[in-house]
Amino acid sequence: MTTPETNPRDTVLLTHSAQNHCFGCGVANSVGLHLKFAVKPDHTVLADPSISSDYEGPPGCLHGGIIATLLDEAMSKANRARGVTAMTRHMQVDYLHPVPSGAPIHIEARVSRSEGRKNWTEATIQSPEGKILARASGLFIRVNPHSLTAADPA
Repeated sequence: MTTPETNPRDTVLLTHSAQNHCFGCGVANSVGLHLKFAVKPDHTVLADPSISSDYEGPPGCLHGGIIATLLDEAMSKANRARGVTAMTRHMQVDYLHPVPSGAPIHIEARVSRSEGRKNWTEATIQSPEGKILARASGLFIRVNPHSLTAADPA
């Protein structure tokens, strides 16, 4: 369950329970990214992480799968910021410039349109100077959070 907490930027931080094992934001995932998102009043979500070189592809640059994960996680949180639990149906990523590892980056995401259970989202990864390094758009489908259970190992 996500709970709000205030921060100095006039945004609301999204926090999770201690048993959250999400690779993107889960505090209980020892190899996860441990992303922390804040929500602006217009429901745009923001994160300012520095991702370790443990997640590199080319030397000094994040792996493309990690870049996609960052964008997917941000778009998911944009839905959550609107009180919607949704899962990715489709996602398109544009890799515009290398995303450096071990350096500050800025991530933003928002829901651009909603229709029934469908939520269209957009996200960017930017340099500290505002240069867009990667961007994504996605279609997320609203799900009932109570219907989500751990996968059956059988």
